[in-house]
Amino acid sequence: MRKIVLMMSVSLDGFIEGPNREIDWHRVDAELHQHFNNLIRGFGALMSGRVTYELMASYWPTADKDPDASPEEVEFAGIWRNIPKVVFSRTLERGTGHTTVVREVVPEEIMALKAQEGGDLALGGADLAAEFLRLGLVDEIRLYVHPVLIGAGKPLFPEAEAPTDLRLVESRTFGNGVALLRYERDTTAGAGDTAGAGGA
Repeated sequence: MRKIVLMMSVSLDGFIEGPNREIDWHRVDAELHQHFNNLIRGFGALMSGRVTYELMASYWPTADKDPDASPEEVEFAGIWRNIPKVVFSRTLERGTGHTTVVREVVPEEIMALKAQEGGDLALGGADLAAEFLRLGLVDEIRLYVHPVLIGAGKPLFPEAEAPTDLRLVESRTFGNGVALLRYERDTTAGAGDTAGAGGA
């Protein structure tokens, strides 16, 4: 079964954007951009909310026509145009090419999507991620921690009623100081503690 992978860039103090939606603090150089290209090319679909989708759709469909675009940007423009996209929105009427609009996050429908053949499903956007996390639908979290403190803005993770146990499965540092932390859900966490308490 395919995995749902939450994939986000965050500041060291946990924000995905500044108070006015700024993301100019992102440290994306050729090495990191190529990493994103290689990773996203293997996904079966990109899932996002309307705001994230419209931000991407305003630039990437024609980014490779820009004479100032880097080779990595030219490559990603083709990747973005061709990859299937699922947009969760109550207001968006339709998207452009390879885009499906879904009105609600319905767990049974998400599980059916995961059961289809193909690559894993990338999830982006804090509000949508919060809903998927609340419903226990996120299998993996890939955080790209940028070496900057922005002080205020929109946090990635909302308040939650209970902890979510995770297991670190990969870490990597890029040349520009960005650190990748990749976690999977740990369904076994707490079992040993319970057994230990019972035997005390």
